[in-house]
Amino acid sequence: MQANPLLDFSGLPRFDAIRPEHVAPAIDALLAQAEAAVKDAEAVAPLTWGSFVVPLEDATERLWRAWGQVGHLQAVVNTPALREAYNANLPKVTRFGASLGQNLQLFAQYKALVAAPEYAGYDAVRRKVVDNALRDFRLGGAELDDAGKQRYSAVQEELAALSAKFSQNVLDATDAFALYVEDQARLSGLPADVVAAARAAAEKEGRPGWKLTLQMPCYLPVQAYADDRALREALYRANGLRASEAGPAELDNSALIDRILALRAELAGLLGFASYAEYSLATKMAQSPDEVLAFLRDLAGRALPFARRDRAELEVFARTELGLDELQPWDLGYASEKLKQARYSYSEQEVKQYFSEEPVLAGLFAVIESLYAVKVKPDTAPAWHPDVRFYRVEDAHGQLLGQFYLDLYAREGKRGGAWMDDCRNRRARASATQTPSAVQTPLVYLVCNFGKGVDGKPATFTHNEVTTLFHEMGHGLHQLLTAIGELPVAGINGVEWDAVELPSQFMENFCWEWMRVQAMTAHVDSGAPLPRALFDRMLAARNFQSGMFTVRQLEFALFDMELHSRFVPEQESVLQLLERVRDEVAVNRAPAWHRFPHQFSHIFAGGYGAGYYSYKWAEVLSADAYAAFEEAPDQLAATGARFLAEVLSRGGSRSALENFTAFRGRAPNIDALLRHSGMAA
Repeated sequence: MQANPLLDFSGLPRFDAIRPEHVAPAIDALLAQAEAAVKDAEAVAPLTWGSFVVPLEDATERLWRAWGQVGHLQAVVNTPALREAYNANLPKVTRFGASLGQNLQLFAQYKALVAAPEYAGYDAVRRKVVDNALRDFRLGGAELDDAGKQRYSAVQEELAALSAKFSQNVLDATDAFALYVEDQARLSGLPADVVAAARAAAEKEGRPGWKLTLQMPCYLPVQAYADDRALREALYRANGLRASEAGPAELDNSALIDRILALRAELAGLLGFASYAEYSLATKMAQSPDEVLAFLRDLAGRALPFARRDRAELEVFARTELGLDELQPWDLGYASEKLKQARYSYSEQEVKQYFSEEPVLAGLFAVIESLYAVKVKPDTAPAWHPDVRFYRVEDAHGQLLGQFYLDLYAREGKRGGAWMDDCRNRRARASATQTPSAVQTPLVYLVCNFGKGVDGKPATFTHNEVTTLFHEMGHGLHQLLTAIGELPVAGINGVEWDAVELPSQFMENFCWEWMRVQAMTAHVDSGAPLPRALFDRMLAARNFQSGMFTVRQLEFALFDMELHSRFVPEQESVLQLLERVRDEVAVNRAPAWHRFPHQFSHIFAGGYGAGYYSYKWAEVLSADAYAAFEEAPDQLAATGARFLAEVLSRGGSRSALENFTAFRGRAPNIDALLRHSGMAA
């Protein structure tokens, strides 16, 4: 046990040393410690912050940190042995988490803490920790009878296992597909770097020709650039049928979807909520499912005229210029790219050659440094893969604020998409005089799935990928720059889920500023920066098809909220509900055989169940926040300092609306979002 890297909390995680066989012994030991700490906390007296909250957090934080490392590895370097270890320990960890939320003795201790003499001296941050804890006990089933608690725990345990299985099925179905092409003519139109990567993938397997996959660095370029319509269709069909009844039975998510929805409805009912959406919104800014649905439908009403115009223009162009009388789903990306090139003389692939990896990262860090008066520097740490980079963030005086891992490239065994997750949160330990004596600095993961450089060339990113990187860094900064020292409300902890995208979407705006873009570009061959004329064309194309993009996001959000608030499985199927939502807002319809829900990991495995609307909800906040910078272009540092002080550094220590209002001086409004999207009246 002394050599188990999952039990070493003395410094940075030892990702190079963690093996599947370490998982069970470490988790068992940490669970035993946490359970002992809970038992002590149930009866500790006298009741103070130091005697009750601190020791309880000490033990549970170690467990969650170790389990977080296991979960992270399962997402980025998935192997059969690691997956087996994760799945075997998941029920134990889930059971413990559920028991914490239902512990009546702890619930009573928190209520007694409010009545204790020292509570009057608590600052707003500690009061928020206690308020959240009392709320979470109620949401965790602490007030249920014994039978209800037992059922609640069983439901939570099964939901955790089903969500893990859902995500694993999507990963396995994605990795299982390969299309081998031996006729190079079929690759006509594809960018050279995509062709080179496909060739390298085939060579790695000792096969002739080119290997095409459903990994995004391959799939998206095929949809946008492949002249071979049958090739586009083949990959579109394979992608749309992943993890469904069309593939291996063991990877079919159909039954999992039905079971997850049934269990979520049961969970909500146990706690006295009318729907899972109501339960989910208990910790969010939005007050009710009706409020969310009204927000989404209001935005749909504003966006649909633009979306229908986008679709009509695309149909005319495809018919007259491309000879496509009927626009199929696998034609949308291809025809859209051709129309964009024709209208703006702008191509993502042309621009991509300028966004080389090193200048992009330097530009990203320069934005952070200019906004928040910090420094981002390379650092070293044990990592899970040779491609992983590691950095530190320091304040103006060289004081360490936090560190982050950066894992940029797609690979087999790595979950698709992009995300930020915390490995270790900020925590300040106080002395008897309440002066900080030690600070645990934040440590976060930033994960993307971009294409890696081939043939000795550096990786190059599309502008969309650059904005994705800025987006995830925004999440990271929310963790790294927090000034809060209490774990439950530091960083994104305690932040309402529908506001958590504010800092990430806010960062995307800087990818559209000329001086920023010029500084972060260098052509992969010549080293020349992006020409201003090309940027102007790129800027002109910024809101190209923004109507279609907006209603697509609204389709996902409406489907999610309807599914978790009004769906009655006895009256319609999940797919029928999706078609009903599409009748309302979609302008680009997927085929009837498409199985989008089977791959919708965000809501079935990623924490966004009854919360997908938060992307658009938070986009209102982020666009309005960025407008403050637009309104005072000569006061960048001052506005950045205010955003840091009122939003980023505050974490979940006060409500998101309070944070926003303190920064902006008023409540948010939708005008900036409509203007930025090219949909203002």
